Amino acid sequence: MERTHASTEEPTKKPLVATFVISESAQNYFNALRKQHFPPERNYLDAHLTIFHALPDEPWIVEDMQALVETQQPFEANVQSIQSLGGGTAFKIVSPELPILHQKLQKKWFDFLTKQDQQKRNFHITVQNKVESPVAKQLQAELAKDFEPFSFTVYGIKLWRYHNGPWEFLMKLDFAGQSAANK
Repeated sequence: MERTHASTEEPTKKPLVATFVISESAQNYFNALRKQHFPPERNYLDAHLTIFHALPDEPWIVEDMQALVETQQPFEANVQSIQSLGGGTAFKIVSPELPILHQKLQKKWFDFLTKQDQQKRNFHITVQNKVESPVAKQLQAELAKDFEPFSFTVYGIKLWRYHNGPWEFLMKLDFAGQSAANK
């Protein structure tokens, strides 16, 4: 299939965001922190582990994602540390599979990606953003008191349409070899 950039005559399409599906217990943990510490007027979303920020809204993106998940098994990721975002707080997420999956798709789509998505990914889950630096530092110190690294399972990928703030859920693509019982 030929991949082309959108024509200038096409109506402007909204970019797609791709996030990883993580275990329910980890999702609930990060959502609770985000709900508590993210400025409510800016908190349109649940906590998320982003793989791409702005993909072109093209059928081949979905086709490539579907091909990827058909052969990808669920895997473990580790919450390694608390990370400062300057005006926010996140958790650094590490796993050998995260950059491998990102780079596999990045290489295939490179010419169609934004500069942000062409770069190496710093995988993290944001629980606070757009706050004053002292507020962020206070949360980081508070979280550091009891923080112990932990792991969770990554089960698939979700695709969303970006609407200048809120995201519209489009689909969930499960990794191969899993059943509803292990989610």
